[in-house]
Amino acid sequence: MPPDGPAESLFEAPPMGDQERMVEAILFATAEPVTVRALQARMPHGCDAAEALTRLRKRYEGRGVHVVRVGDAWAMRTAPDLGFLMQNEVTETRKLSRAAIETLAIIAYHQPVTRAEIEEIRGVSVSRGTLDQLIELEWVRFGRRRMTPGRPTTFVATQTFLDQFGLESARDLPGLSDLRAAGLLESRPLPGAENLEEDGEDEDQSEMFEE
Repeated sequence: MPPDGPAESLFEAPPMGDQERMVEAILFATAEPVTVRALQARMPHGCDAAEALTRLRKRYEGRGVHVVRVGDAWAMRTAPDLGFLMQNEVTETRKLSRAAIETLAIIAYHQPVTRAEIEEIRGVSVSRGTLDQLIELEWVRFGRRRMTPGRPTTFVATQTFLDQFGLESARDLPGLSDLRAAGLLESRPLPGAENLEEDGEDEDQSEMFEE
């Protein structure tokens, strides 16, 4: 039986309509994205959280709030075209330094990546404070150690980073225009980005950050 599937039970499972309402209530009340496994653990035995989630997502299509995937988890978020209505409710994100932006971009596009590799790509050393700031924001976390001499630690982008930019996965990384719109990028281009299109298309991004 799949790990996220419904558990066997001697008790009859609630109707699917009720299960859908349970998933809706959990996602509505939880600020952080929730995995199917976590939903399943909170619901009564015999429930099928995955099926209830699929139905709920379909029911919210075209509404002011969508059920969206964030990494391997799910959340309720305002429809993208209605984001302008929330401007007065959003806490302004503090502007990161240029060093932090460059480091974040390198980690996001190259992950998993070591500190030495970040420094090689940037061409300058990376201060511990820069990495600490990104970790404190929960946009970057420690990854697995490399099986190379010294076993260096790697860094990867987090689910919180994906959620911040409304991404399902790292394949949907934002372009320069998105970063600037969020107030997280100065007017000067990133290293090697002189020829990058402002629309941030995938072909240009992958070329810019190609290893």
